[in-house]
Amino acid sequence: MNGIQLALYAADPQRSRGRRLPEEPATGRSEYGRDRDRIVHANAFRRLEYKTQVFVNHEGDLFRTRLTHSIEVAQLARSIARQLRLHEELVEAISLAHDLGHTPFGHAGQDALNDCMRSFGGFEHNLQSLRVVDLLEERYGAFDGLNLTFETREGILKHCATDVAAGLGDVGERFLDGTQPSLEAQLANFADEIAYNNHDVDDGLRSGLILPEQLLEVPLFRRHWDIAQALYPAASERRRINETVRRMINTLVLDLVGASQANIDRHAPASPDAVRRLPAMIAFSPEIEAESLALKRFLRDALYQHYRVQRMSTKGRRIVRELFQAFIADARLMPPQYQAKAEADRARAVADYISGMTDRYAMREHRRLFAVEEI
Repeated sequence: MNGIQLALYAADPQRSRGRRLPEEPATGRSEYGRDRDRIVHANAFRRLEYKTQVFVNHEGDLFRTRLTHSIEVAQLARSIARQLRLHEELVEAISLAHDLGHTPFGHAGQDALNDCMRSFGGFEHNLQSLRVVDLLEERYGAFDGLNLTFETREGILKHCATDVAAGLGDVGERFLDGTQPSLEAQLANFADEIAYNNHDVDDGLRSGLILPEQLLEVPLFRRHWDIAQALYPAASERRRINETVRRMINTLVLDLVGASQANIDRHAPASPDAVRRLPAMIAFSPEIEAESLALKRFLRDALYQHYRVQRMSTKGRRIVRELFQAFIADARLMPPQYQAKAEADRARAVADYISGMTDRYAMREHRRLFAVEEI
């Protein structure tokens, strides 16, 4: 860990609960490092490059995708983990894998697929991410999926209904007994929040759908915008935006480190297992939590509900819904490997196929099925 001594409460790969199928120990890397490497080489990870964060891939080259978002989450999480003396490779693996099961067209695609799957057990992207690493990746001769460690798999599953958790084995136990996941898993969740809130501000401003003047009502933005203006009065608006966003991220990171370390010091967990029996300890201070929530509310109302975002979301929902209806009606319209899976569970096979699509592949499949000039 680059000379940094892990804390007693950090996850320890030497004491991992192990993999679903036993394997020979990793050579030249930790078990969590092996998890990270398997995730980076997975097909599902590469497909994130062409999956929507807020803006669909063809809307602009500089907007975040699920891939760039995941990389940014991993960078933030690893930096924070180092300061809290947590296991950096575990938090990196969780961060890189957390969106592997996301549908095309962002949350609109997920909502549409969940509606389609309501009579078949529903669809949730956290569960699908776990399904990807447990079953759907086909890279190894000895097993389906990536055969990741328990700790990485647990971190991928951020939330889960109790009725579903009961069928998930060890990774579902904490949702039934009320215990906590590792601090690394808790941290990855907050790094995700910091990344998407602040980078959605950046992308929203870049797109012109929101303006700096609107964001001045958000205390977290206003405070750092004023600092950037005072320090760099002659800078371009784009530079001031960049300065503001990076300072917002820095404030959130420093607060998260300070508040979390205070919680850890107060509870003094002596082992990773002790962490599980204590309240959640990775957290913002109450003041910064309130400012973060205000930013989230602004983004929901001003950006995610913007009519141009809603137009694309509506198109995405329609594409997902019509693809699902077509494949449920006739599984022969899917590629052969999904036709075979459909024999056992057609709805789940259709959901696996659609959720694995990139935005542009979903649009192309839709044209192939419904445009008379396509074949």
